[in-house]
This record gives sequence, structure tokens and C-alpha cells, in this order.
Amino acid sequence: MNRFLVLLAFSLAALVIGCAPQPPSPGQVEDFDSLAAALEARGATVLFTELEVQQPFFSVSGRLISINGANLQVFEYGDESTARAEAAQISPGGSTVGTTMITWVDTPHFWLAGKLIVLYVGDDSAALATLEAVLGTQTAGG
Repeated sequence: MNRFLVLLAFSLAALVIGCAPQPPSPGQVEDFDSLAAALEARGATVLFTELEVQQPFFSVSGRLISINGANLQVFEYGDESTARAEAAQISPGGSTVGTTMITWVDTPHFWLAGKLIVLYVGDDSAALATLEAVLGTQTAGG
């Protein structure tokens, strides 16, 4: 009888663990809300600002957010095809976007995820690890 109870307890524990919400994996981030949820699920401290950011090479305004002190620019497009088209204009190293040549203050890192282009300028290894865990491999940049 004790073995039955132990087996039952392990089975229930496995069921509960299997049903627990899992953080979104790369490929599941499609918009600003899913990005915020994925970052928070990874334990990042996310600070949302009311600040908008304009980049001359993107057709939409971005939102400035901070994860663990690292500033991100998040550009959300109306659809994935427009985001992909604009992301395709970013050179592999991130030094040009379309016809715009950029001199960054630090290393640029770009990700394309669903309707988003995410830009992080910096080299904080913890921020990069969090972003790669949530967004996958960089689209362009350092």
C-alpha cells in the first residue's frame, strides 16, 4: 500500500509540474505584450516607460523599456510582413539600415520576433543572455 501511495504522489507531482505555466520560448514572442510576459517569466526586472523613440530608418515609433537596467527599443508593426521587410534592410553588422549609416555608441543588437523589431545597444552579457533566451538568435548586429 505504501508503494502505491508513493507512486500516486510522484504521478500527481509530475502532473502538476507538467501543467505549470512555462515561460515562452523563442518563437512565441509576437508582440509587445508577449515580449513583456516572456521577460518577466525569465525573472527580468522590466521597467516600462512612457517614452517613445524614433529611429529615422524605421516607419513606426518604438517604446523604450529597461530590463535589469539595460535599455531596449521595441518597435511594434501592424503585421509581421512589414516587420520582416524593415528588418531585411538591417545590415548583418547593424551599421546600416537601408541607406542610413549609423555610428552607434556601443554594439547594436537586433532581433525580429513576430511583429517586433527589438534593438539593444550595449554589451551587457546578462541582458544579451536574457534577450537571446526570449527572442532567439539575433537578426543582426554584434
